[in-house]
Amino acid sequence: MARDFHLPGRSPVIACDAMAASSHPLASLAAMEVLRAGGNAADAAVTAIAVLCVVEPHMTGIGGDCFAMVAKPDQPVWGYNGCGRAGSGASIDALLGQGMRSIALDSIHAVTVPGAVEAWSAILGAHGRVGLPRALAPAIHYAENGFPVAARVAWDWSQLVPKLSADPGAKRHYLFNGCAPAQGDVIKLPALAQTLRTIASEGPKGFYTGTVAQDMVAALRARGSFLTLEDFANHRGESVTPVRSNYRGLEVLEMPPNTQGLTALIMLNVLESYELARFDPISADRFHLVLEAARLAYAERDAHIAEPSCMRASVPALLDKEFAANLAQRIDPARRTAFSSTPHRPSDTVYLCVVDRDRMAVSLINTLFSNFGIGICTEKTGIMLTNRGACFVLDAGHPNAFGPGKRPLHTIIPALAFRDQRCVMSFGVMGAHYQPMGHVQIVTNIVDYGMDVQAAIDFPRAFFVGEQTVVERSVPQSTVEGLGARGHDVVRAASPWGGGQAIQIDWQRGVLIGGSDPRKDGCAIGY
Repeated sequence: MARDFHLPGRSPVIACDAMAASSHPLASLAAMEVLRAGGNAADAAVTAIAVLCVVEPHMTGIGGDCFAMVAKPDQPVWGYNGCGRAGSGASIDALLGQGMRSIALDSIHAVTVPGAVEAWSAILGAHGRVGLPRALAPAIHYAENGFPVAARVAWDWSQLVPKLSADPGAKRHYLFNGCAPAQGDVIKLPALAQTLRTIASEGPKGFYTGTVAQDMVAALRARGSFLTLEDFANHRGESVTPVRSNYRGLEVLEMPPNTQGLTALIMLNVLESYELARFDPISADRFHLVLEAARLAYAERDAHIAEPSCMRASVPALLDKEFAANLAQRIDPARRTAFSSTPHRPSDTVYLCVVDRDRMAVSLINTLFSNFGIGICTEKTGIMLTNRGACFVLDAGHPNAFGPGKRPLHTIIPALAFRDQRCVMSFGVMGAHYQPMGHVQIVTNIVDYGMDVQAAIDFPRAFFVGEQTVVERSVPQSTVEGLGARGHDVVRAASPWGGGQAIQIDWQRGVLIGGSDPRKDGCAIGY
């Protein structure tokens, strides 16, 4: 599908040797500098994600989690689950005894051990050429010397002043004279810079033990958290094997549970029952089918996905094509069906992808869950803490029940796509619960409608929040009316659905083709 150059838009970026795509130009440039200096895709990805933890601090941080997939030609795909756990003393009975029925986004019990720093070290150790000191150097530079605040970052930050004002550490480190920074303001984060220096010199132990860990645990214990110094010192992520399914000849790889990667694959399996290409991509017919497939797949997610050892349904059973075909029979192409769907709380994260000259492809995502996480910042070390534990449920009989040492259902999911046993795309979409929906839209835009990666990312988006169908402003009114006629309660989104990046590998022509979401400030760049 050729781009209409009369209309505003962005062409995909095309290069031969290497490419990086992220949600911020400074991060994409930092990745490119590593690549041009002889580093590989793993080095560039960790460098870029560390920069994003400084220049997009509301979206991600060292106090959050990280997941990655690495594909090398003729080698098995390597996945890493850098998710933190609940405290070893976590007690669901204690929370139920306090009258809690869910873990709120601002509950201290939503904080889990941050897994990102350990994951970065593991990625570099398994696949990189440089160590943490080199990878963290650009992030330290921007935190110490200052960085200009980008447009979307400033817009988001301005809406978070009440949240930051409620915590002394957050107010001290992330508000300036009580205000959020404006677009173009140059700000410094000196406490975070010093913490990054400690990690660079001491490695992960400089984060999970010693004064940095003591500062985090002191902030948590003062507010009633179960987390202890031992929980931080004992943290380890794990290497995992991605799960996969084939959609019309394209093999899509996702992270296994405890992430929601299965949700995207279930959706794609359901949609294989329908010939999407016969519908206009912006039509109500297409949007309706995808929304209904999403509601079915998310119901399976909420019923089953959890810490793998606690799941009652197996991964092969959930990915079974006959199971998906049976789900598809529940969809009425002409009418919204009254099967259950769950509310999805908004949150954000950052995603990036890198491909190098050897065609190592890295798909990486890092998150605090909500904007600025729980909103609590350590006063000495400047670390914003995640609230990922809000994804636990307080039902002792549920696989995803809150409990000691458990990892919650996790929304962040990097992805890869293969054809003929070779990686042909590294991609991902930010936006918490929206992410499987975003993955499916990009895949179907490319496979069913022949869009290039930039057009596939740009395309108007819709999702559901509870019983409402929430569409971006770019969705035409005729499509909104068509969804309404099919029984959808349609509202316009207050802000765009997520963001995304993708890099395609064209093996035949020897080029890389990248795209980056205009909903954010970032870009794809290559050489």
